[in-house]
Amino acid sequence: MSLDLAADELRPQRLQSNIVNVQPMTGIVLWSTNEAASTAPIQLEFAYLKYNQVVQEKGKYNWQPVESLLDEIAGRKHQAILRWHDTYVGESTGAPAFIKALPNYREITEKSENKLTGFPDWSNQEWQAFVLEFYTRFAEKYDRDPRLAFVQAGFGLWAEYHIYDGPMKPGETFPDKDFQLAFSKHLTSQFRETPWMISVDAAGDHTPFAKETVLSELSFGLFDDSFNHRRHKKENEPNWRTLGRDRWKHAPTGGEFSFFKKKDQQEALAPQGPYGIAFAEQAAKFHVSFIIGDDQPRYRNAEVIRQAGMDCGYRFKINRFVASSTASELEIENTGIAPIYFNAFPAIDGVRSEKSLKGLLPGESRHFRIAKGGRAPILTIDCDRLVPGQKIEYIADLH
Repeated sequence: MSLDLAADELRPQRLQSNIVNVQPMTGIVLWSTNEAASTAPIQLEFAYLKYNQVVQEKGKYNWQPVESLLDEIAGRKHQAILRWHDTYVGESTGAPAFIKALPNYREITEKSENKLTGFPDWSNQEWQAFVLEFYTRFAEKYDRDPRLAFVQAGFGLWAEYHIYDGPMKPGETFPDKDFQLAFSKHLTSQFRETPWMISVDAAGDHTPFAKETVLSELSFGLFDDSFNHRRHKKENEPNWRTLGRDRWKHAPTGGEFSFFKKKDQQEALAPQGPYGIAFAEQAAKFHVSFIIGDDQPRYRNAEVIRQAGMDCGYRFKINRFVASSTASELEIENTGIAPIYFNAFPAIDGVRSEKSLKGLLPGESRHFRIAKGGRAPILTIDCDRLVPGQKIEYIADLH
């Protein structure tokens, strides 16, 4: 007997299928402002946002800028990676007007990368309280929104957990360790569906995350915004180890191609990369689901970008498919380099399995029984976190 069905009732099903597109929530990422985003073989688009684009007055949230952005991206059959930030080189801070008007709130403006840059006042309790409240409200509205794939969060320049050039003053221009920990615990509690990520630069001694007991309580993934630079193994890889090299098993990892040298971008997808390591090899080493490569349409054709995108994330293969008149059984393997981080259900003629593919690790298989069969059952992989036009594909070579 097999799952209460007589073996002679189960008939092997012929199935031929291949993965020909980058899979949803994976791949090379372009900025939402890139004209190539409408035609490039991608599934994800990236955007920076400031808090004061949504809030100016205390307690008043205007989500229309976010709505417009998400609708625009979804209209291209893509999903968004959003990064909220308070400090950006050459710009004023992202603090709302009501915070800046407080008598005990004191921002400073100093040069970073030789540009006058605003730095928020992290000693101010109301500013801290606002940031926590903001993520509560944001998660309430968007945690289950299929237009949103991932959220990146942090502090310092570009929310990358550093002020490498400028006034790095913990508790003043950068939050102290107590607030950083409170912030991370807060996001862990608020985002129940959407994965959130922090920079690998959060491994430094200016943060609380080097403590293993702290890390085990937090659900964040990792992004590395200089993923392929020459000194990556020496300078970046130790940060990955500190924050947990196995973190990818339950939270996404990704990043961006480096801008340290021109060749970091120009040769990012060259056969041996800029420094002798092919992108597919580096991606597999860190189990990345995506990499921001906004300049890649300038340097590589669509097929190279497509293949690089398909080297990221999950990749499902159907190893067994049998069916009777009333039920089907499947064995599905993940032949990719990372799990899928949202629920995705094998379905026969629209009837879903009770089990999900979420969390299926590379090289592992999962068995499914679906209460639907028939003479010519049609297999799909259904996911409620897709926007119209997206589809999860699979490999099958069953005769």
